[in-house]
Amino acid sequence: MTNRIDLAKKAPKVYRAMIALDAAAREGLDEQLAELVRIRASQLNHCAYCLNMHTVDARKGGESEARIYLLDAWQEAGDLYTEKEQAALLLTEAITVLGSHEYVGDEVYERAAQHFGEEELAQLIALIFTINSWNRIAVSTRKKPDIR
Repeated sequence: MTNRIDLAKKAPKVYRAMIALDAAAREGLDEQLAELVRIRASQLNHCAYCLNMHTVDARKGGESEARIYLLDAWQEAGDLYTEKEQAALLLTEAITVLGSHEYVGDEVYERAAQHFGEEELAQLIALIFTINSWNRIAVSTRKKPDIR
């Protein structure tokens, strides 16, 4: 494996812009829900660095081990996740895996819109595309998880 670049050092303006985008995207969202979204997107993108970071953060925020462990199978987990969380996770999957969905379908969008007001839904969409960007940064630079 070749050494990969450190984006923060080699493209500091881009990195600082990502940090600012991340902070703006999470405004007004429930942090526990936001961590579930970040974990699910990171699972789909196979981002070990972000997956580790956000599972640790979710635990610190009071998330249960069972809900973290079963997130990869959230649809089969019954009522372990609220309807609102399920809508957010479905939207996360649709936005994250565009290749298989080809677009975010009306049914997925409308389900999310039933549980989130317009401003909150806009923030959720921003959170989802932001974690996807972080995942792509970490995966492409092969950022290693900080095992804590």
